Parts: sequence; C-alpha cells; structure tokens
Amino acid sequence: MLNPVTPTFEAQLRAVLPVSAFRDPAPYLSEPRGRWAGQGLVVAPSDTAEVVAVVKACARARIGIVPYSGGTGLVGGQTIADGPAPVILSLDRMTRIHDVYPTENVLICDAGAILADVQVAAANVDRLFALSLASEGSARIGGVLSTNAGGVNVLRYGNARAQCLGLEVVRPDGSVWNGLSRLRKDNTGYDLRDLFIGAEGTLGVITKAALKLMPRPTRQGTALFAVSSPQAALELLGLAGRFVGDGLSAFELIHQQGFAFLAEVGPAVKMPLENLPEWSVLIDVGLADGLSPETALTSLFEAALSGGLVSDGVIASSDAQRRALWHIRESIPEANRRIGSISSHDISVPLSMIPAFIEQAGGALAQLGRYRINCFGHLGDGNLHYNVFPLPGKNRNDHEADRAVIKTCVHDLVHKMDGSVSAEHGIGRLKVDDLQRYGDPEKLVMMRAIKAALDPDGIMNPNAVLPRVN
Repeated sequence: MLNPVTPTFEAQLRAVLPVSAFRDPAPYLSEPRGRWAGQGLVVAPSDTAEVVAVVKACARARIGIVPYSGGTGLVGGQTIADGPAPVILSLDRMTRIHDVYPTENVLICDAGAILADVQVAAANVDRLFALSLASEGSARIGGVLSTNAGGVNVLRYGNARAQCLGLEVVRPDGSVWNGLSRLRKDNTGYDLRDLFIGAEGTLGVITKAALKLMPRPTRQGTALFAVSSPQAALELLGLAGRFVGDGLSAFELIHQQGFAFLAEVGPAVKMPLENLPEWSVLIDVGLADGLSPETALTSLFEAALSGGLVSDGVIASSDAQRRALWHIRESIPEANRRIGSISSHDISVPLSMIPAFIEQAGGALAQLGRYRINCFGHLGDGNLHYNVFPLPGKNRNDHEADRAVIKTCVHDLVHKMDGSVSAEHGIGRLKVDDLQRYGDPEKLVMMRAIKAALDPDGIMNPNAVLPRVN
C-alpha cells in the first residue's frame, strides 16, 4: 500500500529542494473537463538532478508520484481525487531548449518545454516540428509524449511517437535512463523509448527529449469544402491524393453543430460560408516548389464538384485567411467546453467504417433520449471526437444519470467495428474500466508484467491506465 504525503515528508523534501521548487497546489488540482478535483503536494524541480531527488525520496517513503506536464490532458491522468495524497511532480520549471541541430533535423529540450515554443525554435532554423494541437500554447513536451498525442497533422507526420528519437527518463527508483539518442537507426536491443511514450507517467518521468524536425513546406494551402455526407468526405479524401499526393497534411471533418456551438457561446469566429452545410472538411496541404497549393486545391474542388462530392467551398488566398479557417477548427473544443458535454468520446474506427459508425451511433443514441451531437475530428487518420450534449436550456448535470449508458452505447459500437475507445487522449483515470472491458486480455497481461517489472511498488501515477492490484 502507498503512503500519503505527511508534514514530515514535506520537510524532508524542503531540505533537499530550493524554496522555488514548491508550488501553490490550487492550479494543479483540476483538469480541463472538471470531472475531478485532485490532491497532493506540488513540487516543480528545475533539472533532472532535482527530479531524481524527489523520486528517490518518494520511493523510500512509498509515496505516489503524479507527473504533471501542461495539465491539458482530457482523461484525468494528471489528478488523483482520492486515496493517499501523492506528490504532484510538475515540469513547469524545466523548459529549456538545449540544442538544435538543423543539419540533423533534431532538437533537444526539457520535458517541460511548451509545444508552441518548440515549434518556434524549429522555425527559427527553417525547420518544422510538426506536432500541432489546439492546446499547443500550454501543452508541454513531456505530456504530449507521455500520452502519445496526435493532433491535426497525424495524417502526414504521425503521432508524437513518430516525432521523437530519444528520451531521458527518471525511473521509479530514481535511476536515470539516458536514451537521449539523435540516431535514426539503432537496433541494439529493445526499443525502450517506445515503452515510455504513451505510458502516461506510469513507468517513469520523462525529463528530456530528442525531437525529430522536418523541412518546412515552402508553400501551404488551406480550404474548407462543403460535402454532402461523411461518405462523400471519405471519397474526397481518396481523391485528394491525386492532386496533392503526400502533401496532404490535415483532413478534418466538421459537423454543422460545431459552427452552431461557436455561434451560441463563442469563441467568436468569422463563418466561412454563407449557408453552412451539415458536413464540411478542412483540408491543409504543404507542397515544395512547383504547383501552388491554391491551384491544387482548386483542381481538387472542381473534380469533386463534378463528381457530386462537394457543393461549395472557400480556398484561402493568404496566410491570414489560412489562419482564420484554422481558428474555426481550433475553437470548436473551447465551444464544446462552454456548452458542457454529457459524454465525450475520443474514438477511432477503420476509415471505411466511419460513415456507418456515424449513422449507427446517431440512431442508437436517439433510442436513449434527445441530445445534440457534435461529431468532428481527424478524418484522415480515422479519429473522431464524438461528443454528446444536452438540448438548449439544459446542462450536463441534468443528464448525469445518462452519462454511463451513453458512453457504453458509443464504445460498444466502436469495439464492434474493431475500433479504439481512446484514439489520441490516452486512458488516464477516465478510461481505466474501458481498457479492462475492451482491451485484449493478453495485452493487459503484458502491460501488467511491464508495470510490475519497472515500477514494483506502484508509485508512478497510481491507478492511472492500470488499476493497482494489491
């Protein structure tokens, strides 16, 4: 069993850490969806040596550690609501970008570096760090790696895992694994980097990362097209390859409900089309010198129009118009938060199953009650955010009794279609039961074996991902 933080233990930490390492806990005890209020002592080390000191002290005292990066996670992995009070180990003082190697396309940074700052550092040497999220102004590298975050550019560049070459990790006993490799090829044994990426802080604390940079596209283009249905959007995705090839960076499906929520509660945006369609797609392309993105997107629109896939559209003719179109997409999650969902679902299904999923999920929920559904997300990689909201005049608290049955309804259908109930947000504490319900039994056996081998006392992010077995 784990022990709680006590005044005596806090005094021990204060003896080995500077005063500046201790934080007011209040800002660290909540998560974006407001489902949990956490507890614990918050410490913010400034370097790996101080992380080691904290972890060793917790290991000796058998006190839980919750690694805390930007706090933007949506599955409760950053909070513990009950049980023994842990140490919340924040990375917000470990923000250094140590080295940039333009000729190698590598950047090395602390795990507390903010994603947007890493993007700027890459741009300063005419490179691209391709991971892009709505929360990139506050999300931190350690968090996006620990959750294997996705975002809008997965279609072209892959998840966070694909954009990381190496890690430095403090293990649960306080030892340090120096896997901060800049190599593209290294087949010397097990790939431990991939073990810690996506582990959500349950196997150790990521303290540094070697990130993969990319050449910056010399020409970028963005368009929003009205499509007749999700099936038409899927066919448009296939058609897009003919006109932009591997230059297709993002392909986002947007339902009319997302625009309606923006009009209802903000943030304020300029609507892109006079008559908003039921479905639309936001397309982003990046091309090398040669064919202009605007020409490619225009040709795509004309072919799709003649094929009956699209009915209207707007193609950005300037960077300002590109930013305006993306501002709409990036504002939808905030509008969702202001409305307040009854149940939110970060799911993926095989691409060809997406139209059937949307139709069948809507029909199944209609049998349960009357709701508003905002279905949007990364159609290019099969990841949808399928979120269920109350009707106008009601709020999510009015439907608290419906929440579990709605989630089960959606997730059962996803599982039936060989999909995933956690496409990019992780398991955290919100989906621990879902992992037990839908996860492959042999996978769970192997995950428990890894957890027991690397964290035998169970001090790392207790009860996240896998519940503790006493």
